[in-house]
Formats: sequence, structure tokens, C-alpha cells
Amino acid sequence: MNLKKLMTATACAALAFSPALAAAQTDSLPVGRCVNMGNHLEPPKEGDWGRKIADNDFQIIAAAGFDTIRLPVRWSAYADDAAPYTIQESFMNRVKHVVFLAREAGLNVILDDHHYEELYKEPAKHAPRLAGLWSQIASEFADQPTEHLWFEIENEPHDKLTHKNLLDTLTPALSAIRATNADRPVIIGGELWSGINSLATLPLPDDPHIVPTFHYYDPFPFTHQGATWVDTPPPLGRKYGTQEDQKALDDDVQKIRDYITRTGKTPFMGEFGAIDLIPVAERVQYQKAVRTAFDAVDIGMCAWAYTNTFPLYDSRTKKWLPGMLDAMGLKDK
Repeated sequence: MNLKKLMTATACAALAFSPALAAAQTDSLPVGRCVNMGNHLEPPKEGDWGRKIADNDFQIIAAAGFDTIRLPVRWSAYADDAAPYTIQESFMNRVKHVVFLAREAGLNVILDDHHYEELYKEPAKHAPRLAGLWSQIASEFADQPTEHLWFEIENEPHDKLTHKNLLDTLTPALSAIRATNADRPVIIGGELWSGINSLATLPLPDDPHIVPTFHYYDPFPFTHQGATWVDTPPPLGRKYGTQEDQKALDDDVQKIRDYITRTGKTPFMGEFGAIDLIPVAERVQYQKAVRTAFDAVDIGMCAWAYTNTFPLYDSRTKKWLPGMLDAMGLKDK
């Protein structure tokens, strides 16, 4: 998650939809209740941002009732710069171990490429390397069941990676995936950090196994108040739950209804949540409001995140934060 300009993306008016943007109809992905393993494998090095994934984390997540975990991975930090862009064997084995643990616990896994910063700055230059990374990832995980493990080519396109060049940039990676995974679901999100308005003009390949996604951190002045990684952090103290907030949420749910109607595709929410600088009770209120609203359109939702920054679970006390499981529509322990 790196949403420095998501507020701008959210504020942008959605462009007119062209029927040419729709690809073949596909069933919705059975994401269900999902949590991101955020700030673990997508820092420059595992552990840099406070915590490593523990072997029993997935048992805790599964016992709480979650169906899926989304696993952000900064593959680009562990690969050669020159072709064939070899990924370090030790890191590949680490990711395989993590995926094995999640699957052993009965969880679906969304495996993505996260924080490929150079790609966002120079998409054309780095598209071959992205394809090289995915060729290796796809081959390593080709034996995993397609109904339980899914690929997401690139998290939150932004900067120079826009809808104008998205397909040119991602198609080589998709082709590399299809060489070994002919029918595995592959997830694609849109420009401007995949905000909900990006769906209006999201171009997708003509591939029946492509699943669209979007991220939801609206209203940004609430969810990111005090966030140090934002260029101009929103000030602390913003509350959530006004009539204007509810109207905006209702309008956003309608955008998903409209998208499903005109494309035949059901997107899922790959990230949503609020920063831990906000009191827990207020975060819970927000989480529940968003989850309940989008339940009306029957989409999967992945909370950001398990621990760290926008946490649902306190790794120090070994407990879910009060009210968070209920907010996710799960039975509070």
C-alpha cells in the first residue's frame, strides 16, 4: 500500500465508459473475507517495517473465519537487473513456504507484485523485467490449485503507469503467466493507485480469467490522517459517519453495481482500512460501514492489514482488536 495521491484519484471524475474496455465475462473470484499480510514481504527487506510472518499466523487468521489472504511481495528487490532477471532462490523459497502455510491452514492466496517502484517511473523500460519475474513466479506456483491461488500482476499502478500504457506494460507478464498457467485467475487493478474511479476506464485483456480489482480508502482525510508517507498528511481528528460520508459511500457502491452491469465482471476490493492513529472504536465503525455497504453487491473484500499501520490484529497481545472481527462480518472471539 502506497497511496500518496489516492485523494486526488478519488476526487477525479470518472471518464465515460467505452464498451471496448470490457473483456469476456467471468465469474466473480471467491475471495470472501480476506486480510492483507501487509508490511511483511513488500518492504525493501523482510522485517524492515517491524515484523516477519510467523508460521502460526495463518492458523490464527483461518480460525477467525477468514477465507483468503492477500500476500504483497516486493519481487523486484530480490531479482537480478539483467535478463533473465533471476529471483534469489532463498527468497523464492521463503515465499513458497509462506504460501504453503497459508494453504495448509485452508486459506486462498492472492500473490501479487508490490512496490516495483522503477516500473511506475519507466513502465516501458521495466515491462520485460516484470514479465521475467512473473515467468519464474508462475512456473514455481503452477502446481497450486487454480481455485485457491491467484496472481495479481502489479499492485496499484500510478505515476507513469496509467491506463494509456497499462496493457502494453502488463501483457508481456500475462503472456509469461499463461505459458504455465493457462486458466489461473489473474487480477488487474487500474491507474491512480487503483481507486474505485479507475474502474470506469480500466482496460482489460481479452482473457476470460482476468479479474478486476479496486482499493478503497475513502474518505482519504479520515483513513490517512497523520500518515507520514503521504506528501501532505491529512490532519488528525477527522471523524467518520456524517451524512456526506454516507452519501459518498452509497454512491461508490452504485459504481460497483454499474460496473458489473456494463462489463459482466465482478471486481473485488483488494484493500480497505484506516490508520492506527485513529482510536480503535472509530476504525471499527469505519471498517464495518464500508464492509456492510459493499456486502450489498456481494463482492470479496481484503482488509489492510493483519498487523502494522492499519492493523486488525495485535501481535503483542495476540488478540484481534476489539470489534474488528465483527466489523469484517466474522464472529468476534
